[in-house]
Amino acid sequence: MSQATKRKHVVKEALEELVVPTAQQQIVRVVGSPGNNLHEVEAPGGGRFLASMPPKFRHNLWIKRGDFLLVDPIEEGEKVKAEISFVLYKDHMRYLQQEGLWPEAFSDAPNRRPSPQSRVGEPPAAQEDEDSDSDLFVNPNRLRDAGTDSEDEDEDESEEEEQ
Repeated sequence: MSQATKRKHVVKEALEELVVPTAQQQIVRVVGSPGNNLHEVEAPGGGRFLASMPPKFRHNLWIKRGDFLLVDPIEEGEKVKAEISFVLYKDHMRYLQQEGLWPEAFSDAPNRRPSPQSRVGEPPAAQEDEDSDSDLFVNPNRLRDAGTDSEDEDEDESEEEEQ
């Protein structure tokens, strides 16, 4: 199987299948990525441990801090306590919440939306329509309200000219 075909099947499986955790599996949140295909995760009870990414997900799916995963425990591991079995996206989280399988410790996560202050440069009318814009990425590296400073300077200059 070629790399492109493998990627297509892995991505299709991750996006289209709705999974239910088995008795051994656990839903966890990613806290960090120390490297070497390991991810530091937080369990609903508050414990932190490392989870390994299996080879089928490497270079096909990306995981970042704050994402949710379905993991299988590894008994023989000292530092690495689990292996990632599924990456949970918004649709998966909503489905698990409707089924009553979502952990209470993470109950605010599926309903999180960016606050209106985090959306830079949008008029208030556009901020009210959150259904269409809720999935947009907001760049945290951009300066907030950068346009208002230049308007204030223009007003100051026009006042000085009048005097």
